Formats: sequence, C-alpha cells, structure tokens
Amino acid sequence: MPVEIRVPPLSESLTDAVVGQWLKNEGEAVSRGDTLVELETDKVNLDVAATEDGILSRIEKQEGEVVTVGELLGVIAEGAAVPSSNGASAEAAPAAAPPEPAPARALAPEPQPVAAAPSPVPQPPSPTEEAAGAGRAAPAVRRLAEEYAVDLAAVRGTGPGGRVTREDVLAHAQRPAAQAAPVTPIAPPQPTPPPIPAPQPAIQPPPAPLIAPSPIPHPPSLVEERVRLSRRRQTIAQRLVEAQRTAAMLTTFNEADLSAVMEVRNRRKEAFKERHGVGLGFMSFFTKAAVGALKAFPMVNAELQGDELVLKKYYDIGIAVGVEEGLVVPVVRDADRKSFAEIEREIAELATKARENRLTLAELQGGTFTITNGGVYGSLLSTPILNYPQVGILGMHAIQQRPVARNGEVVIRPMMYLALSYDHRVVDGREAVQFLVRVKELIEDPESLLLEG
Repeated sequence: MPVEIRVPPLSESLTDAVVGQWLKNEGEAVSRGDTLVELETDKVNLDVAATEDGILSRIEKQEGEVVTVGELLGVIAEGAAVPSSNGASAEAAPAAAPPEPAPARALAPEPQPVAAAPSPVPQPPSPTEEAAGAGRAAPAVRRLAEEYAVDLAAVRGTGPGGRVTREDVLAHAQRPAAQAAPVTPIAPPQPTPPPIPAPQPAIQPPPAPLIAPSPIPHPPSLVEERVRLSRRRQTIAQRLVEAQRTAAMLTTFNEADLSAVMEVRNRRKEAFKERHGVGLGFMSFFTKAAVGALKAFPMVNAELQGDELVLKKYYDIGIAVGVEEGLVVPVVRDADRKSFAEIEREIAELATKARENRLTLAELQGGTFTITNGGVYGSLLSTPILNYPQVGILGMHAIQQRPVARNGEVVIRPMMYLALSYDHRVVDGREAVQFLVRVKELIEDPESLLLEG
C-alpha cells in the first residue's frame, strides 16, 4: 500500500518551509529511517525520513518550492524498481493484458474498417500542453530559463506529467539559430555604375592629418553565478528590515577597561578548565554583566506588544553565533541562575550545534536580550541591529591596547568599545546610557558580578 510523505509539523511560529535537496531519486529503493529530503525553515533545516521500506515512486515537490505543513512531498510504494521509458526507474507494474476480441456475429453485413495503428513517431505537444508543462517547471528551472532567455511555453517538457526539466531548457537553449529563424534568400549583386568624379577646386588645401581611432578595449569576461537564497537568509533579511522599519532604533556607546577581567582569566583559567572542563572566556563575564544591568534597568528587558509593555522577570540571554548562512541567536535560559562554568559550557555547546546545523527550534526561540561579539572578527566599532521584538542588544568589539588617563597619568590599557542599540519607543536615552555605564562598571570590577549577576 503506498505511503505518503508529507511535511511534518514545524512549530507554532512556522507554517511553511522550502524544499531543499532530495537525497533519493524517483524509483530508488529506500529503507525505514533513510533521509529523503531536506526542508529549509526560517531557523533550522529539517530532515524528512522514510517511515516504511519501499520504492520512492513519485516526487511531488521539487527543490525550491514552498510547502506548508501537511502538504504532500512524495509517495513511497511497495515493489522493486524497474527502468522506465525515459531512463528513470519506476515501480514495477504488471503489463496490461491485450483486450479479448469480441465474439463474431452470425450475420455480419460487411467488415468494419480497422483503424490504422498509431505511428511510433512521437507527435509534438499542443500549445496547451506546452503551457501546462511550462507552468509546472520548478523555480530553479524557471530561473535557468530566464538566465538563458528561453521561453518556457516553447519548450517541450520531458519530465513527469509534462514537467519542464533543466535538461529541456539547456537543450532548447543550445539549438542552432538556423532552426529558429528562416533563411532569407540573398539577391544577386547588381552592377554598380562608375562613380562620377566631383569637381576639384583650383587650389587643393593640405590634407588634414589622419588620426587613427583608438581601439575600444573589450571588457574582460564577466563570470556570474546564481545561488538560490536560503530560507534562513531570506528570513534574516526580512527581520532586519522589519526591525529598522518598526522600532525607533538608536545606539549609544561607551568603553570598558578589561584589565581586571583579563587578570582574573589569566590567574584562574588553568584551574577553571581543569575543574569544569571548559575554558573561561569573556562571554560569561559579559552575560553576567548584562543580567546585572537588566535587573537595574528592567525596561531594557521588556517587550512592546500593541499598547501594552511586557516587563519580563526572567533573563534568557541570546548569544549571536556566526555560521555560513549568517547569524543565529541560540538562547541561554535563566542566565541569572547559572554559574560562570554553566554559562561557558552552554555557550560552547550551542555554538557547536549552530556550526553543525544541529540547533533545535526550542534553542532558538524566545530570548529577552541579546549579546553579539563582532570583536572576534576584528570589528572595532559597530551599531548592532535589534533582535526584534527585543528592545535592547549589546555589542562587544575588539580589545585594543590604547593610551588612557588614570590618576593624572597616561597609561596603556586593554580597552573595548561597547555599543547598546535600543528601541527608543520603550527605553529613554537616559536609561540606555545608564544601562551601558552599569555594564562598564561591572566589567571593570568583576568581583561585583558575583553579587549583581
């Protein structure tokens, strides 16, 4: 009995996905648990696996198509795979028996004419069939047709149900021009009468010097590549634009002296790693400092919903992690209740999952405040964009040895610029500046983090 492959439930906030790469082909044998196709969602990629053994007899949705929860992706059928007429494999089916001849009548007036057998030569499809085939071309095929300036309505589809494939488009694009345009006969040349010499003036002026036109340099070959924008990248773009369009975003800056934090790390890092199995980094200090500042200024830990302000009494801190397709923000839950070692261990695990594309939706949802560290890429100063609907995001930057004044003297200190972007609809400038000053104070006095964070 055929088994339908459908889009599984995603989450409350996700209703659709984009079909990624099919890992099995039509007619290929599959086993229970084999990954058949990848689905790209706004946040993570999901694998759809086979629930039964059998043959992938039909693929309904091609790469790049948008599908919703419960929509049919393909069908798994029982039986062995046999090659079909077009070279692909398909489920074996018994050959249809020829119809039995009707019994002859006793008195047949005269024999009826027998229809001629159909010609084995395939007939070209009608314009309606061609248009239908063009309409069923996958998005990637339509983009390829645009790139080669091919009219899909003029392409005969050889795929299932008349679907136009990449090979159909490429074959049509490579047809010689002589097949497309009629040849216009060239008229024989006509004799040209001799030219009539123009009257020459009595005194010929000196000929003007001939200046050869400079050759127009040909531009170098331009190489372009079209890459389909991933679902995650599309969502990142949409949310960044939404944050700038919706929130009244503003950024304030300060700087922090990291001498005390670096001294603690250098003194404690070996014992810390030996005891907890994880390194002591900067992120745990800044996570604790952010929690301490959020407790002092709760408006930065709020969210605007319509005409109501939701003040959150918990501290789920998002940590931005750079991956191949952009930034993802996994969340450290209840950061105020966790030790430095727990925060460092959880950040390391989430970062590893993000780079290996193993984050779950639950690890990405929620969050009351976000920290992003552009300093790991060498950024000296930036204005981070809000992780909407949050109203605050803290930006860390590169540590630089800079001259600063201390007690009337110029000394060299490891300094870091800090940036706080905030939604001015919720947070006033005074609160934003004081929040960032509080982060600076806690970082420059790390012992206070034991009390405030």
